Amino acid sequence: MADNFAPPRLRVSLDQPDYLLLGPPKMRGAIVFSGSSHPALVDGICDRLGSRRGQASLGKFANGETSVTIHTSIREKDVFIVQSGSQKINDSVIELLIMISACKGSSAKSITAVMPYFPYSPQSKKKQHRGAITARMVANLLHIAGVNHVITLDLHASQMQGFFKCPVDNLIAEPLLARWIKLNVPNWPEAVVVSKNPGGTKRVTSLADALKLSFGIVTTDRRRAGTAVMNENAAEQVTLDGVYEAPVVEVDAGHINPLANLSQTKPRPHNRVRRSQGGAESSGSPLSKSVRVNSVTESEVPVEQVKEQVQTNGTLERSEESVEESAIAKEAGAADADDEAEEAEYNDERARNVIHGRLVQGHIVDESHPSPALSATSNSAYRGRPPSEAEDEHIPEHMISSFVSTSSSVRHNRESEHTHALGGTIDAAASSEDEEDDLRVPGLETMVTLVGNVKGRPVFLVDDMIDKSASWIAAAETVVKRGGATSVYCMATHGLFGGDCLEELAACECIDKIVVTNSFPVPIEKQAQARGKLVMIGIDNLLAEAIRRNHHGESISQLFNHFD
Repeated sequence: MADNFAPPRLRVSLDQPDYLLLGPPKMRGAIVFSGSSHPALVDGICDRLGSRRGQASLGKFANGETSVTIHTSIREKDVFIVQSGSQKINDSVIELLIMISACKGSSAKSITAVMPYFPYSPQSKKKQHRGAITARMVANLLHIAGVNHVITLDLHASQMQGFFKCPVDNLIAEPLLARWIKLNVPNWPEAVVVSKNPGGTKRVTSLADALKLSFGIVTTDRRRAGTAVMNENAAEQVTLDGVYEAPVVEVDAGHINPLANLSQTKPRPHNRVRRSQGGAESSGSPLSKSVRVNSVTESEVPVEQVKEQVQTNGTLERSEESVEESAIAKEAGAADADDEAEEAEYNDERARNVIHGRLVQGHIVDESHPSPALSATSNSAYRGRPPSEAEDEHIPEHMISSFVSTSSSVRHNRESEHTHALGGTIDAAASSEDEEDDLRVPGLETMVTLVGNVKGRPVFLVDDMIDKSASWIAAAETVVKRGGATSVYCMATHGLFGGDCLEELAACECIDKIVVTNSFPVPIEKQAQARGKLVMIGIDNLLAEAIRRNHHGESISQLFNHFD
């Protein structure tokens, strides 16, 4: 019987003597602790690593304060604390900070925070003048608590790695999503990857390049009012200051020169004549203000020279007419050729891939659908706010003298996100939170645009997280009802599913599957609302391999590669 067994971690079977059964990898000198946010994920990681979770007591006192007690010796060991976001996000953050501080006080060699979903990651920039960059504050709290390393998954913005004062491994779930697509979507080579807003274009193009697929973009136009609003006095002043108009063509009844008239019919810009209060006329050009009429002198021409010139011109007019007629014919032929070339060059082939639609309360409607009571073009209706009393205020007279000052004196939607808090231009991509708010206003109509050909193809709507459902439903209805897509797969890394998001997505007929990872815990009762459409991809192996490589000092670059 002793010959039938091999040393530990190596067992030889009698039936297959050449087959080696290796045990799980050893993590000597390392220990993994679990927070209260996602214990099921930690169990999968420890099972992959072949180790057990560190013993710790997590609880709360009677007054609501968090209590943490470490029961395992961690002296001179590499500690990995796995704590993701949860429904109680603030408790998860405080619990993680206390655990880091407790491990630091227990003489741990290094402390690594494994955070699959980084809390407050959407708040990675200042959206308002008096707003806060909360994600940077959380990174500073981790540094103060004593963290030495951070492992996370698909940060909302990759630039957030600069918030930390320690190394950050920002893993990606793209290889896992791509592998699921290849195994579960039959006709995936014909699919199109679509971004539901311009902000996710980089993420969508990366997945499209990995799968060698086409990609598209869905944008929502809020139809803001014009930026320049003037009253009658301002408009009249601008007209008098100088407006480009077509020149008046003077025709001599005695002799008509076809070539001359042809050249005169081309519009040329000129400044209008401004009448001063004294009745004198002066040109609107700045040059005319510095040149006086009395300073211009003309040379006298003898009368005999003028008579000779008139006789010479009379003899040459007949010969010039034939030359002018041939020149006109050549110009007309050249113009026809140019028109044919322009028609061949500027066709509507590219415009066919741009589709527009109407959105009323986040749903696609037909063109015959009546417009709602409120309109996105109305300043008073935008974002459901009452009209501002300052919009109809009288503009001072000294402000009317300038077109620029008149335009800048009227500011619409002062409290909207379009008013950039720090000056300059606004961000190119509107935030998802603002887009969700617009789509849920009952009487607000918006315009949706689909760029890309999705007719007869499956569509993958991709983003980093799913928190609310309005923008996802609007994009799915757009690609199906307006674009003609055959199926829609909503795919994201983090499935937050706030409120009734998951139930609303499952109720949408245009959505076939909702694919997310298990980076964020989804309660069992909420998973039952998905009606079989929810698919959760495990990231246990990905995080376990990242922990193992960090502990042994190995490279993690292979975790970013795609494998079949």
